[in-house]
Order: sequence, then structure tokens, then C-alpha cells
Amino acid sequence: MTHDFHPTMLREYDIRGVVGDTLSEKDAYAIGRSFATLIRRAGGGRIAVGYDGRLSSPMLAEALVAGVNAAGVDALNVGLGPTPMLYYAASTQQVDGGIQITGSHNPPDYNGFKMVFQGRPFFGADIRRIGEMAAAGDWEAGEGTAERIDIVDAYVDRLVEGFVGGAFRIGWDAGNGAAGPVIEKLTARLPGEHHLLFTDIDGHFPNHHPDPTEEKNLADLRKLVAEKSLDFGVAFDGDGDRIGAIDGQGRVIWGDQLLQIYAAAVLTDLPGATVIADVKASQALFDRVAQLGGTPLMWKTGHSLIKAKMKETGSPLAGEMSGHIFFADRYYGYDDAPYAAVRLIEAATKLGKSVTELRGGMAPMVNTPEMRFQVDEVRKFAIVDEVLDRLATSGARVDRTDGARVMTDDGWWLLRASNTQDVLVARAEAVDEAALARLLVAIDEQLAQSGVARGTQAAH
Repeated sequence: MTHDFHPTMLREYDIRGVVGDTLSEKDAYAIGRSFATLIRRAGGGRIAVGYDGRLSSPMLAEALVAGVNAAGVDALNVGLGPTPMLYYAASTQQVDGGIQITGSHNPPDYNGFKMVFQGRPFFGADIRRIGEMAAAGDWEAGEGTAERIDIVDAYVDRLVEGFVGGAFRIGWDAGNGAAGPVIEKLTARLPGEHHLLFTDIDGHFPNHHPDPTEEKNLADLRKLVAEKSLDFGVAFDGDGDRIGAIDGQGRVIWGDQLLQIYAAAVLTDLPGATVIADVKASQALFDRVAQLGGTPLMWKTGHSLIKAKMKETGSPLAGEMSGHIFFADRYYGYDDAPYAAVRLIEAATKLGKSVTELRGGMAPMVNTPEMRFQVDEVRKFAIVDEVLDRLATSGARVDRTDGARVMTDDGWWLLRASNTQDVLVARAEAVDEAALARLLVAIDEQLAQSGVARGTQAAH
């Protein structure tokens, strides 16, 4: 028995597809059997499985568990919940790995798989190996067992373990995603006053799309904070591993700005520690970490890549513009948005300032949101290589950590290929609007030379 996946499914950090088109029960079975085969060959025998609130998730979970069992490996089903709850299970239960079925922040008809292998991220060559094994039918055979456990309360207990924060008035927007019930239980355990939005799980996402990095998706939270005069608000993506936030004045606190707040708190306890952020993060963040006595480190975008770099460097804190925040300080080093919300309360308490004051005290920078340009999947990496080749002959100052981050007297601009979509991602940051305009011209010129026009900018 062999299985071939649709060529667009096996991504750099996870496996993702459109249900009924590029993703089916057969794919889920093959993923479960291939992953379990790797676990068994590494000496393991049990895998934790969880799933998000998408309509297709229970069906995919059932097929995945069947594949795991067919490889002679046991499945510990933790059921419906956010991705970090599965990570928690993989970190605390007697298991050798974990798989979360989730479409994250993608449209409702998408779904996918995020994996942990014996305590480390599973990505890149690991995911390609899944495809090779399935195509060859290179699978173990056996009869594993399937057990269900309820881990929600234990997970919430861990979120508030050792909590040392004050009482704030906070708005919480779960976006009808998988974190909703966890947020209900969590806020009941925290001091202060809490106002909750859309905590019922609904895979149709009837109120707004669960992606807090898009400002339009924060409109309901912003309205709630304004109407109730709340201290700040937090929002979560579809599977609860990314956080968004606004301050008491309704200003967005982007991922790299949240990281400034967290870094200020963590570095008081761990002076000199390494703080990691992805290549899309503001220069203001790296400067601030250095100013606080920390060691800033710029790294590649992607939750799996960041987690691996944290382990390598012993970093206690990392984050991405996309709202993935990782705490190894007093926690497990994975991206957990409910835990990040708890640590935001703690940070404001420790620093003795309101979240609004902390946001207002940041160095003003003029920058773009993330811009995405639709390109053919097979062209996206080639275009970045072409840009890098041209820049190499121009004398430009280029950081090649992930794509091209080009430093100029005006500021910097970035162009990289997305590992999860058929798009190029661009961003720019400058000292003023005129300088920003010059950086955008530079991006446009490079794209045009590779046959990409600004009109191809994708909906974000």
C-alpha cells in the first residue's frame, strides 16, 4: 500500500491543504502511519493527538489515529482544543510525539497538521520524509490502541501556575477558534475584570476571520475596549498559538512590539539573555533588546525554525511579527497565545506601567504592514534568488538570514518567499514617510525586474 500527497501539501513547517480538494481522509491516514513509523523506529510507542474547531477536524483526527494505530503505535487523543494544549500534552504526558490537526488562520475549508517529535519541532526534511515514506509504502504494521483523555483543566492550571500579576480590565477575543473554552476557564482564574468575545467554537467563523495580525479582524475587540474603557485587549488565531493585542487607546500592539514588553520583563530576571525575533521584526525591537542589556538575534520566519533556534541558543524568549510568542523562561519554549496573554499581565505588573504606557513609550517608526504578492508556487524562491543576485552586484548591505533584508540610510526593506502560501512577502520600515516611499520604490523595482507587478498584491 502506497500513498502520494498533493504536491502543495507538504510545507516547510507543517502539512496543509484544502479539504475535499488537496486534503482527504486518506492523506490523514498516511500522515499518521508515516509519522508513527518514524516514532516506532526511534524507539517510541505513543503519540498525542489533538484537533481544532474546524468542521473537518474530527473526521481527519479519526483517520489520523487509524494510521497511527496501523503502524503499531498507541494514540492518546486529547480532543478538541488549541494547538498549545497539544504541545502541553506532548511535553507532560508519557508520549513520544504529538500531532495537532489544525488549519490555523487559513480559510475555513483548509486544514492541516502540526507535529512534535520526541520534544523537538518536526519540519523541513522531516516533513519531506513523510512524503517519501508514503510514496514507497515504507510503513511499520501492527495494532496500536486509542485512548481519550481530558486535559483542558490541567492545561489551564499550568497557564496560571506561579502567576504574579495584578488586576486589570481586559477584553478577550477568541474569534470562534479552538482557544475559546480555555479562555473562559483561564479568565475565571485570573484577578481583574474580563470581557469575552466569541468563545464558542464555530468552524464557520461567523464573526470575523481568526487572524489577529490583520487589523480588520481586531475591530470587534477595539470596539469592546473603547465601550468598556478597558486597559487593553487580546485576540487569538484559529488554533490559539498566535496572539494579537491592542492597548487602552485602541492602538495595535504588533508581535515585535509585544516582544519589546516581554523582553523588558524577562531581562530584569535574566540579564544578558538572548532574545530571538524573525526577519520581519522592527529594528526598534533589536535596538531595544540591546539597550536593555540583552542579546538580540534575528532569525528565519517560521514557528518551527524559531523553536529550533531557541533550543540551540538557550534563549528564554522569542517571537515573530505574526504573533507567535515563545517562552522558555518558566515554560516549555513553544508558542502559546493564552500563556502569552498571562505573561502580558505579568509584564505590565512587573514593569509598573499600564500596557498603554508601555505601547506609547516605544520608539516611533514608520513601517508597512506585511505586503503579500501573488506568484506561482514554483517561481517564488527563484524570484528571491534573482533579487539576491542583483543586490550582490549593487554593493547593497543585505542580510540573507531569510530572503533579502536590505539596510539603507532610509531604513530597511525585506523580500522573502512564504513557506506556507504561493506569495512573496515584503515589508519596509523607515525614519519618515518620504524615506518609506523610497524603500517601496526599491521593492517595486526589484519585483518588476523579476516580472512581478504591484497589482499582484494578494489579499492579506
